[in-house]
Amino acid sequence: QVIKCKAAVLWEANKPFSIEEVEVAPPKAHEVRIKIVATGICRSDDHVVNGSFVMPFPIILGHEAAGIVESVGQGVTSVKPGDKVIPLFVPQCGECTTCLSTKGNLCRKNDIGSAAGLMPDGTSRFTCKGQAIHHFIGTSTFTEYTVVHENAVAKIDSAAPLEKVCLIGCGFSTGYGAAVQTAKVEPGSTCAVFGLGGVGLSVVMGCKAAGASRIIAVDINSNKFAKAKELGATDCVNPKDFQKPIHEVLVEMTGHGVDYSFEVIGRTETMAAALASCQYNYGVSVIVGVPPAAQKITFDPMLLFTGRSWKGSVFGGWKSKDSVPRLVADYMKKKFVLEPLITHTLPFAQINEGFDLLRAGK
Repeated sequence: QVIKCKAAVLWEANKPFSIEEVEVAPPKAHEVRIKIVATGICRSDDHVVNGSFVMPFPIILGHEAAGIVESVGQGVTSVKPGDKVIPLFVPQCGECTTCLSTKGNLCRKNDIGSAAGLMPDGTSRFTCKGQAIHHFIGTSTFTEYTVVHENAVAKIDSAAPLEKVCLIGCGFSTGYGAAVQTAKVEPGSTCAVFGLGGVGLSVVMGCKAAGASRIIAVDINSNKFAKAKELGATDCVNPKDFQKPIHEVLVEMTGHGVDYSFEVIGRTETMAAALASCQYNYGVSVIVGVPPAAQKITFDPMLLFTGRSWKGSVFGGWKSKDSVPRLVADYMKKKFVLEPLITHTLPFAQINEGFDLLRAGK
């Protein structure tokens, strides 16, 4: 039956979230209804608020979470009520060309590009004040209960602490995977990471785990440097401290540019700078931050002609349904830490304060 619960509804762009009572419909065939226990705040959610990531309104945002299965629709076999799970904003249908390929992970059933804001059958499971509310990239976790397709949920270790492993639903996996999975950083290599939010710090952790000998952390907020060093950065650079462009600074520091660079902000200027800062012939630059809508990059094609590679990485290149349970298992075996990425823990009603902290770089 229908569940009435609290959700943070975003009625329009550039407005605060409104905590409302919503009705959450039961799961249809191949769908799963989840009680959300913990959700993280990600810059991509804020990109929807400010309009740089275009989605239909009204909408329930949130895509980095962990919870417990409340009920399942007909035909669901991979999870059952009571299972601990992580919703997946990159689904894994197992049938499309990408899912069948070993080369990629962005399942064709995703709602990142099309931005329909609906379940795969073209309808919504949320109603508020008699109005249908849109879903966000197949997850919508800023609500006490959500409904996702079975392709978009992974069962995890029943002993996992949900308030920590929720980060494996986006931020940690996205950053760590960009280094170890997309770039395939090698031991002894030199890396530069632009942007030291939760995802950027996870890139730093991935570079360190891969054995990089030098990890240069770049951010205009020097308050982030202590934590970056704690997680493995060897050098920290604030572009505001220099008269010259940051890519020139990095080339001078390394003699020839870095082997791998990562843009973890979502700004076209830093994407171009990250490309220019990597080695002219075999350097690899990875775009990790969600690019702003309706913006284009202009760059000198000679940068690529000489041999550099420019790559994108969604969800760290992980095939979600296969990889998320393994990443949770690795966390439980203490192969990596998540605690340093958690700066604040707030009650759901204070979600707007959480976003204020994000915008303030805290």
